[in-house]
Amino acid sequence: MSYTTKSLSLTAGFLLSAFAAAPAMAELDELRFGVPPWPGVTVKSEVAAQLLETMGYKTRQQDLAVSIILGGLSRNDLDIYLGGWYPVQTDMIEPLVADGKVEKVVSNIKGANSGLVVPQYVYDAGVTTVAELAEHRDQFGGEIQGIEAGTGINEAILNAIDNDIVGLGDWQLSESSTSAMLAQAEQKIADEEWVTFVGWEPHWMNVSFDLAYLADSDDAGVASIESTVWTVTPASLAEEAPEVHRFLSQYVIDIEDQNDWVHEYSYEERAADDVAQEWISNNLDTVAQWLDGVKTRDGEPAIDQVRAQFGS
Repeated sequence: MSYTTKSLSLTAGFLLSAFAAAPAMAELDELRFGVPPWPGVTVKSEVAAQLLETMGYKTRQQDLAVSIILGGLSRNDLDIYLGGWYPVQTDMIEPLVADGKVEKVVSNIKGANSGLVVPQYVYDAGVTTVAELAEHRDQFGGEIQGIEAGTGINEAILNAIDNDIVGLGDWQLSESSTSAMLAQAEQKIADEEWVTFVGWEPHWMNVSFDLAYLADSDDAGVASIESTVWTVTPASLAEEAPEVHRFLSQYVIDIEDQNDWVHEYSYEERAADDVAQEWISNNLDTVAQWLDGVKTRDGEPAIDQVRAQFGS
């Protein structure tokens, strides 16, 4: 699936030299985030960074590809990655876990869905599963709106069409950019037309549109794909920085909150640091749960420092 991207300006050679010059992890006065160019992880990393800075740490966020992030974690060149998306990254992360190089600290987002969605008014009219699409082909125009060609969900839809699974044999998949797909969906929803398209969460579409995820059929394989997002760190972090590790182990985000973060950052085009600061200030009770029992670098209760900085 496609996400709003930020330019990756660091070359591999520069990265290697930068990593070599980075302070040893034992000092850990600076926490280095690996951040892929995905809006949800961008804001999630910014929220964590602002809290850790309040606890007395310096932070640095580096926009990197997933493969480079995982390599950096395995060498202790990076400290925190909040975007370990399963099952997509399972084969990339699990070997590093088995080798004792990284730790999956916590599932920071649970129950994230991806698959086919319809507007709530279509769902209420009786289209609740993939199999029920075929019964209403004419109202949909026999078309599914997809994202970029070659993505996993598109391939699953094409497989269902090619093999006439659950009556989709005479349907078409319209492949386009994510932004073009959502613009088309937005127009159809505004006109209360029937449309089905590729959806996932967390994403701003779940805030801007009133959507329902279609249940899968036994042999379709194109809907209700449940995902989990892991926090991944070097295996040594728990020993090297136990207070940081404790915070990260409790940093579990409600998916509706992350949908809101992505909406503010990606759809409303607000700066990630502004989105994070405002959210922290307005949700100190949730932050208190994340910081339960966590101490600052000076040994003070972390939540007290956060309340002092972010409280009104």
